[in-house]
Amino acid sequence: MRKRPGIGAIHKQRVEQERFRGKATELQDNVFEQMANQMEKFRTNLETFASKHRNEIKKNPAFRKQFQEMCASIGVDPLASSKGFWSELLGVGDFYYEIAVQVIEVCMATSQRNGGLITLGELRQRLIKARGKAQHHQNISNDDIIRAIKKLKVLGSGFSIITLKDTQDSSDVLIRSIPGELNADHTEVLKIAEAEAFTSVETIKSKLKWDDVRCQQILNELVRDGVAWVDEQSTKKTYWFPSFFKPLINEG
Repeated sequence: MRKRPGIGAIHKQRVEQERFRGKATELQDNVFEQMANQMEKFRTNLETFASKHRNEIKKNPAFRKQFQEMCASIGVDPLASSKGFWSELLGVGDFYYEIAVQVIEVCMATSQRNGGLITLGELRQRLIKARGKAQHHQNISNDDIIRAIKKLKVLGSGFSIITLKDTQDSSDVLIRSIPGELNADHTEVLKIAEAEAFTSVETIKSKLKWDDVRCQQILNELVRDGVAWVDEQSTKKTYWFPSFFKPLINEG
């Protein structure tokens, strides 16, 4: 018959377990402390780097993007506030809030023509024109504009970014500036219309294998929202998308 452990052995086992548990907690605390110290050191070095390269961060879009990514790696958001530490150090907070305001102005000015849907490329061209001829005003990138637009999400669902294709071409990215969401069907039709700025029920049927009712319903919704225009003068009804027109930046 197997002998059961006595009270003394059980007590000793419990003491050992508590000792190991305490040691594990101590090791865990040490690891957390080391990580916290490393993060604080990294943050301090980041602030030193930002101070040293302040002008380049403000003037060079590519350098600014790399700096933003470096900040994100340790959970720092230089755009969290227009009045915070990073804004005072770099001025980047005010820079992005300024772009955000100008994005709203451009989108409002063009919404009657394009139904609140504008390509990132056209938006950037119009922003550059609106910001004036000074050299430091010209240095805004697509990445700067997207970061500024993301800050506008605090206004609700009015602003959203729609990627039509997984490319680096700014014409494949649309900015929607009116309330409401484009569903998957809307996006598929936009992808088809992008190449020539127009499409038709027949073209959509051929490419997507949809029936007449589905094609017409989606096009009607896009026309209703001002995103598409109907041309009934051609041999077949055509739907034009002003968002894909080449922008006439010199227009009044």
